[in-house]
Amino acid sequence: MDNFKFHNPVKIIFGKDTIREIGSEIHSYGISKVLILMGSGSVKKNGVYEQVTDSLEKYGIDYVEQWGVTPNPILSHTEESLEIARKEQVQAVLAVGGGSVIDEAKAIAAAYYAPDVWSLFEKTYKATNALPLFTVLTISATASEINSFFVLTNDRENKKWSCGSPHVYPKVSIIDPTVQKYLPINQTINGGVDTLSHIMEFYFMGENEESTLSINEALMRTVIKSVDELVSDPLNYDWRANLAWCSSLALQGITSVSMGGGEFACHRIEHAISALYPSVAHAEGLSVLFPAWIEYVSSLKPHIFERWAKNVWEVDSVAAGIEKMKEKFKYWGAPVSLSELDIEQDEFEKIAENALLIGEVGKIKELNKQDIISILNIAQ
Repeated sequence: MDNFKFHNPVKIIFGKDTIREIGSEIHSYGISKVLILMGSGSVKKNGVYEQVTDSLEKYGIDYVEQWGVTPNPILSHTEESLEIARKEQVQAVLAVGGGSVIDEAKAIAAAYYAPDVWSLFEKTYKATNALPLFTVLTISATASEINSFFVLTNDRENKKWSCGSPHVYPKVSIIDPTVQKYLPINQTINGGVDTLSHIMEFYFMGENEESTLSINEALMRTVIKSVDELVSDPLNYDWRANLAWCSSLALQGITSVSMGGGEFACHRIEHAISALYPSVAHAEGLSVLFPAWIEYVSSLKPHIFERWAKNVWEVDSVAAGIEKMKEKFKYWGAPVSLSELDIEQDEFEKIAENALLIGEVGKIKELNKQDIISILNIAQ
């Protein structure tokens, strides 16, 4: 194994009836006013909003509400939210929602002391400080509740880029799986696909890191089993909890130990897709791209892809592993072709060019424009 550094400072409070602890946790930091960032309003329907605001009021914490974060959160809304945070002189940001809400909250927290939001993504400004961030998670998928990364779409320039800073690790994240029981099943499936994708992005970089590889294989098998069970019984708390914890573990550092920073070619290509087609959910793009990418690059590193096929999918070839994964995605209801997303071949060049805007794509194979188009053709 290569040398590595591991650090994750996020305090996780996990389990039933834990959301009401958020006020106490924020109060313990001496914070008296927060910006609550939320999405479309589902947190009012599932009781999360009431639990959060009751807890804040119990501990005398004032709050300003900002609604309207979209899936694939956008720069213009983030700038509006940042303006409110500054005007109201909040002391922290509380994200109540899924990965999109948390990602925008991280951008607000980091940009609070920056000249502008997008400078963080263009790397013309490096965050040296951020507002404290707290989260109450309502959808498990991105692991943004437990890491220091965030993604934002510049809706003026059709750029979906990622950023990272140690200053935006949440101070505390609360994960109550019971609030995810009534999610539309496609959101649960998307969460499972996104979680698998995060693990695979690190896994395929492996060589002889037996401990990390074995952890990742166990997590992938558990995600697959959890989604299978939840497709049949969405109200099953134990499988809901297992999926939620797998989702957090997938991108909090332990799956990436000694894995060279991960591959993330599929994420980069998918970011280009959902930047140009905002209606495409991130996980939908990933469920289409991953089988195609594996087919395209697996011959360059056959031992690790064969191990994946055997230890995760219980088959004896990479081709069979790809087919097993696609069959599973189909069973869940996830798309496996670009045609299902209404993306035509004449758009492939534009997608490839967008993916390459911020430099090289891929580590197992550095992908040029034609490589990306070839992968998209396989995925068609």
